[in-house]
Amino acid sequence: MIWHWIGLAVSSLTLLPAGLALLTGQIPHRLQVRLAPARPRGWALLCLWAAAPLNTIPRLADAPPSVTLAATATAGAVAVAGCALAAAAALRTSKVAP
Repeated sequence: MIWHWIGLAVSSLTLLPAGLALLTGQIPHRLQVRLAPARPRGWALLCLWAAAPLNTIPRLADAPPSVTLAATATAGAVAVAGCALAAAAALRTSKVAP
């Protein structure tokens, strides 16, 4: 049970602020070139962050197994969407770079 809390805290302290910063465009000028499509990368990080609460909260609340299974499946779909967004942003960057 403690590992769920640790995972939720770590993901909330790392992925959430970074995703929000990329989404709103509040990134340092020296990183703007490297993170060229910042919005898709921000959405990707927020999708990856959303997988943690979807996996953790039903387990911490002692939800029925069907609810936990549905939340875990949804978290998997959201994580795949986040990975697809990150890959699309990386492909867009490689097409722009000479």
